[in-house]
Amino acid sequence: MNVRHIHRFTTQVRSSVLALLLAACMTGCGNDMDKIQFFDRQTLPDNTLKGVDVQRSENGHLQMLMQTPYVEQYSKPEAKTVYPQGVYMRFFDGYDHPTATLRARYAVSYDKRDYMMVRDSVVIIDLRSGDTTFLDELTWDATQHRIFSEKPLRSQNGPRVTYGDGFESDENMLSPQILHQRGTIEWKEE
Repeated sequence: MNVRHIHRFTTQVRSSVLALLLAACMTGCGNDMDKIQFFDRQTLPDNTLKGVDVQRSENGHLQMLMQTPYVEQYSKPEAKTVYPQGVYMRFFDGYDHPTATLRARYAVSYDKRDYMMVRDSVVIIDLRSGDTTFLDELTWDATQHRIFSEKPLRSQNGPRVTYGDGFESDENMLSPQILHQRGTIEWKEE
């Protein structure tokens, strides 16, 4: 075989392989709309942000700092901000003194309603009393200036463990309360 025949042969092989691949792709395609999935524009975020720090202040006094590794912002069907990798918040008394911290694995904020919900392993630490409260879900209603939950919780301070069925506080975490307490256990080590 000379060079011209080798070139023609490899060109024919490439054309045959390409034709077979194209035929295989075409037979796999159909007009069945149930099998074809398109990205719905409403399910994709309008913006994504990484490594976000948010400050909230009133009259120049710090009230809250929030850190999150990742944020997704949506405008449809409802304007909301999603924190799929969780949040870490520090609350202040209005005079730049920290009062509490909050950590959760997931959060969503409904922008037009001034309403935020955090869930999945929510941990609140009251920095003044030392109480650590464990919840599944917590809601922050900025229009009412309150943070609350109606879910079961456990609060611990040293050897004292308190169980309850609700939580309520002002939005600076200055007056946290366990609602519907079911009991307190105090462990004493000998």
